[in-house]
Amino acid sequence: MNSKADAQRMEKIVSLCKRRGFIFQSSEIYGGLNGLWDYGPLGVELKRNLKSYWWRAMVHERDDVVGMDGSILMNRAVWKASGHEDTFSDPMVDCRVCKSRLRADQVIEKKGVRQCPNCGSKDLTEPRPFNLMFKTYVGATEDESSLTYLRPETAQSIFTQFKNILEVSRKKLPFGIAQIGKAFRNEINARNFTFRSREFEQMELEYFCRAEEGMNLLEYWKEERLKFYENIGIPREKLHVLTVPNEERAFYSKGTYDIEYDFPFGRQELEGVAYRTDYDLSQHQKASGKSLEYFDEETKQRFIPHVVEPSAGVDRTVLAVICEAYAEDEAPDEKGKMETRIVLRFHPRIAPIKCAVFPLLKNKELLVAKAKEIVDLLRPHMLIFYDESGAIGRRYRRQDEIGTPFCITVDFETLGEKDAKLRDTVTMRERDSMKQQRVKISDLLELLSVRIA
Repeated sequence: MNSKADAQRMEKIVSLCKRRGFIFQSSEIYGGLNGLWDYGPLGVELKRNLKSYWWRAMVHERDDVVGMDGSILMNRAVWKASGHEDTFSDPMVDCRVCKSRLRADQVIEKKGVRQCPNCGSKDLTEPRPFNLMFKTYVGATEDESSLTYLRPETAQSIFTQFKNILEVSRKKLPFGIAQIGKAFRNEINARNFTFRSREFEQMELEYFCRAEEGMNLLEYWKEERLKFYENIGIPREKLHVLTVPNEERAFYSKGTYDIEYDFPFGRQELEGVAYRTDYDLSQHQKASGKSLEYFDEETKQRFIPHVVEPSAGVDRTVLAVICEAYAEDEAPDEKGKMETRIVLRFHPRIAPIKCAVFPLLKNKELLVAKAKEIVDLLRPHMLIFYDESGAIGRRYRRQDEIGTPFCITVDFETLGEKDAKLRDTVTMRERDSMKQQRVKISDLLELLSVRIA
């Protein structure tokens, strides 16, 4: 694809997200607030399915990982000890002509001269630090003593609770602590739809280990995370592993990989997998005066564990899944005429709605009653959509556009009016191939449960 086609594709995706209730601009009726987004009825289901599958893969299906849910507000001392208060900033540049505010790495350079990427002006300010953390105050007074920050990452609450969780979980090294939660960064230039936002969610694991295990576990978690993305419908050929060079890694990291995806607006990071050594626990032990050491029962040694951190963005992954799923093809309408079909080819396990149920005609009481029986059968196990309005082809198209993998149609064969052998069977239609098959109502739950697992 060329850049124009990619831009058009991205415009279509953004339009679909609003039209079908995936993602809306925050505070839209007041003109919005840049870099902040609200998830609508379909978007919130997609997001929940993604987080649930991450939790299942990272916590429930393993015996070496436990979970936690830390608070967004923490003691200011946490951010001093971690280094965020002093160093968590981006160099910022202003264009004096178009008034754009840019990160220094967004400025382009031609023939050794810095230029604004928006207007081409060379009249730029010198880079200056811009603190990315949102300040707030805890308590009745707004002064230095009550200052803290909205957390810019979820990892620090894991480190500060390491000893408590170690004691209650009775885990032995290596083991991990997982968390999904909100984080906030006052981005200089929020852009690319939801990709770079000021409020976002992280899916993060801190996997604690001995120093000699660190590099091997870095490789292990890189491969595990690649498998995860493949299991939610992002093919391996669209994923790229960037080995972050020494000069770009955090000073405490011995190795970092960025897992990247080919978005329509370019290749961008989905997740970082970093070997953070023992830096974080050491910093918090030093600053708090509390021991964060691990006691090895076998060797009788005490030491501060090292940690490998796979950290993924929920919102970025949701956007990648939508971009990967979006497709256009040709399908016949009710009269057999070919028309363009917009379809979201979500993997069934993360599709917002798993199955739609239709009575062939809404004015036939027996068809409607049977369709609602099927809804009642399936609803306790998956999200179901019931629709009885419009031609059946139009109903299929609506479900294709929101990514529903299966549609069930209750027709006169279901009632046994044409063939007694077909009584209590329905038509099950598959979204991607549009193929249909007769299925017994009694087999529906098992069949669908296997397909969406």
